[in-house]
Amino acid sequence: MKAYIRSASAISAQNTFGDQPFLTDVVKYETTRLKAIEPDYKEFIDPKLIRRMSHVIKMGVAAAMDCLKKANVEQPDAIITGTAFGIMEDTVTFLTRIVEMHEEMLPPTAFIQSTHNTVAAQIALMLKCHNYNNTFVHKGVSFENALLDGLMLLNEGEASDVLVGGIDEMIDTSFTVLTRLGLYKRKPVSNLDLYKERSKGTIGGEGAAFFVLSDQPGESCLAELSGLKTFYNSDIDFDATEEIGGFLNENNLTVADVDLIITGKNGDIKNDEPYQKLKAGIFSSTPCANYKHLSGEYPTSSSFALWLAANIIKKQEVPAILLEGDRVVEPPRKVLIYNRYQNKYHALMLVSAC
Repeated sequence: MKAYIRSASAISAQNTFGDQPFLTDVVKYETTRLKAIEPDYKEFIDPKLIRRMSHVIKMGVAAAMDCLKKANVEQPDAIITGTAFGIMEDTVTFLTRIVEMHEEMLPPTAFIQSTHNTVAAQIALMLKCHNYNNTFVHKGVSFENALLDGLMLLNEGEASDVLVGGIDEMIDTSFTVLTRLGLYKRKPVSNLDLYKERSKGTIGGEGAAFFVLSDQPGESCLAELSGLKTFYNSDIDFDATEEIGGFLNENNLTVADVDLIITGKNGDIKNDEPYQKLKAGIFSSTPCANYKHLSGEYPTSSSFALWLAANIIKKQEVPAILLEGDRVVEPPRKVLIYNRYQNKYHALMLVSAC
């Protein structure tokens, strides 16, 4: 299955939203948590609606509307989102009020907007779109399953233009809990030096990235999503060489055909070991790029990686801030994304030039 990426839009901890140069103005942080750089939402959302929207809903809706505008699509044939954490801010608000108000006379708004499909539903309401609408909540492969759903719709002839996005937010409560569980570093670190810190934990992140996928290429096409595969393996020492080779073989490629690999390295010493082994093994001759020092770690961060890959293919350049080492990289035609969230949820995406 394949599809064409007509447009892409991302809100992240970097200057990626709107008409921005491609990662020429990288933002440096000294922290354990990266917050998204938010745009002026009034350009995309009615101000009367903004005040009733939580942080992640505003991010998702703005990224979706910008993406549709870039693709010149008024009504997508489907709206599909992926999120692992959902609307955390409203969920915590509602649970807090349950305790504070002793389960009596609870305002319903926070509960209504706390469901995981709120972003997809809000986009549909604003567009008055009654077409297919779905949200996937599958932990570290939520975004990939949303993509897979979109690909199936396109390849089965059920849709021509599909809006697909990945969204997750980081709030104080969830960050505190996940830090206690050992996911994030205990001391502030420079995000640009993240991979030099040989220690446990990574840096938190959040963001929203949306894509308009089409069954036909066009002049404004950024790239082709040529392949997608997910699998589960909770063995921290699991070697994905065989699965990667099989995935490339399914797409009639070999490792030598891959011009660039984007990995999910996040600065956690245990998380990064498998990537290092692959780099020393099958990808020893392949230029390698990383992205989580720019976006932070969150379950749907692979959507940011796809945004990067699509722009790399379209612009035919690889920003130096992404590259591992000082290698000179030729303009890539085929980019492979490999992410393993918490060393359990594995995802492969192949992005090619149109």
